[in-house]
Amino acid sequence: MQLGVIGLGRMGRIVVDRTLAAGHDVVAFDLSAEATAAAAEAGADPADSVEDLCGRLDESDAADGEGDGKRIWLMVPAGDAVDATLADLEPHLEREDVVVDGGNSHFEESVRRAEGTDAAYLDCGTSGGPASAEEGFSLMVGGPQWAYEELVPVFDAVATGPDGHDRMGESGAGHYVKMVHNGVEYALMQAYGEGFELLAEGRYDLEMESIARTWNNGAVIRSWLLELCEEAFREEGNDLGDVADHVAGGSTGTWTVEEALEQEVPVPLIYDALAERFDSRNEGRFSRRLANRLRYGFGRHEVKRRADGE
Repeated sequence: MQLGVIGLGRMGRIVVDRTLAAGHDVVAFDLSAEATAAAAEAGADPADSVEDLCGRLDESDAADGEGDGKRIWLMVPAGDAVDATLADLEPHLEREDVVVDGGNSHFEESVRRAEGTDAAYLDCGTSGGPASAEEGFSLMVGGPQWAYEELVPVFDAVATGPDGHDRMGESGAGHYVKMVHNGVEYALMQAYGEGFELLAEGRYDLEMESIARTWNNGAVIRSWLLELCEEAFREEGNDLGDVADHVAGGSTGTWTVEEALEQEVPVPLIYDALAERFDSRNEGRFSRRLANRLRYGFGRHEVKRRADGE
């Protein structure tokens, strides 16, 4: 299979690298010429524009005689960047083409784009972050069944394997499931943070790294996030050093709470975790400092640091 990839940041490069490693061909483009050149060094066919990328895919389609359409993966920031890229693609898309949006788009925006795009549109919630480059992602896909089946070889390559992806349902379902996933993630991070805060402020002189390691070997609450807790204490110190009480992000958690209110489904843990995240921009707590560091662990997001004396 030949895949066009637009957007070659950390996540986009993982899509390129894993697709190439599985033996598929990749045509790659990014607004950054340096990022495009780096993908070319890894084995991708570099394009200098969206139009050029589509032309290269069309040439390959004609050469193999199959005429099965273009397969394009977008890994650009959610929001205006997706719409701008789709506008550039629009003159080059036909009904047999498939476009994958692998970013964190709002599910209602994905439904709108699916309805307004000539090609089949797959909304693909992507979990795992840059730390999953070697193991592969978890992919939650919404959109037409036939389009999903067409992309299965690529999904197998980008995900952890056949069990690392599935079609969740019609258009919007993939990003909807990913939205709720992120809400659950907020609550889990908050729970670990509060537990370790009690341990840190409690009556015993404890080693946080040791506790995280012990819990993660056979305990009921073992998880990858707990592995990242162990990593955080090992690299930052028992008191998390200068890691600030400032947890960035919040859009997907907000969407989760808004949807829960609309559907009249109580989500008090997710709501409280979101509120704590917003409040972290005002006060200082150990639990939120750990959540700050955990976001680096799984997503390589910038760690906010405390200024001297804070």
